[in-house]
Amino acid sequence: MAKMNFGGVEESVVTREEFPLEKAREFLKNETIAVIGYGVQGPGQSLNLRDNGFNVIVGQRKGGKTWDKALADGWIPGETLFDIEEACEKGTIIQYLLSDAAQIEVWPRIKPYLTAGKALYFSHGFGITYKERTGIVPSADVDVILVAPKGSGTSLRRMFLEGRGLNSSFAVFQDATGKARDRAIALGIGVGSGYLFETTFKKEVYSDLTGERGTLMGAIQGLLLAQYEVLRENGHSPSEAFNETVEELTQSLMPLFAENGMDWMYANCSTTAQRGALDWMTPFHDAAKPVFEKLYKEVATGNEAQRSIDTNSKSDYRERLEEELKELRESEMWRTGAVVRKLRPENN
Repeated sequence: MAKMNFGGVEESVVTREEFPLEKAREFLKNETIAVIGYGVQGPGQSLNLRDNGFNVIVGQRKGGKTWDKALADGWIPGETLFDIEEACEKGTIIQYLLSDAAQIEVWPRIKPYLTAGKALYFSHGFGITYKERTGIVPSADVDVILVAPKGSGTSLRRMFLEGRGLNSSFAVFQDATGKARDRAIALGIGVGSGYLFETTFKKEVYSDLTGERGTLMGAIQGLLLAQYEVLRENGHSPSEAFNETVEELTQSLMPLFAENGMDWMYANCSTTAQRGALDWMTPFHDAAKPVFEKLYKEVATGNEAQRSIDTNSKSDYRERLEEELKELRESEMWRTGAVVRKLRPENN
């Protein structure tokens, strides 16, 4: 593993130069990778593996929307597309990419096919970290590994098609065969990772749950809505409020941020913007940090996981979730956003 210095802290990472695609293909040439689930991560990972020359099949419930999506993506029933049990029987590596709630539900159907020497692969540490709550307890004679792309399956696929890679973490929970680590790294390269950094199942799920509820989704929505509301309450139009809150952030500043970092973005903004950002970042930090500390504590104690398990196991979960998402989608801010996006030059 290559040694890299991250802000003064040295870490070991695996790069594609160190572990090239050809090496990954050679290491997994006798493996059959069964991707179970075709929802969020399944399409991107399986298509990237297929395009990279690995022996990959898909296991999915027949007759549903995701089965039809797999058909549309070129998976062939009876050849590369099977029901879940048959795919698990054929696979030597079972990529368990169902949602956390579905993993709990389907586990009794998966477990009998995890025979000695196989590998159970996750892209999220939830099921294993909280195994006392989820009931997902693999036998001791299988490898249990993780590769977690740091983004959605859609982003993973899009970046792959652009010739880029999405960074991923990897971990080994159980090494029954002596090759679990190399299996994880080879799969990480195969699914299209940029570079791989090592973690544990527990650290992955703690950071992931904190991130999703924090800056990746929950906190950013809360901050955007708060600013939008203040502007609207002070007489600004929906278009002006949205452009100053969301559009400039996502279309102008975030690309600069992504390209070279926040410091470079600051340097390429006006001195007025720089002064205000430097003055106000501390009050925002001081207001937000206690919330993040509370959030992390809830994740670490398992309370957040239990809330997800309890909510997602209810029979009307999907209907209630859709009601909440509809409320978000039909809020003034996001209805305004739909109009603004249509007005972008590339859409006209």
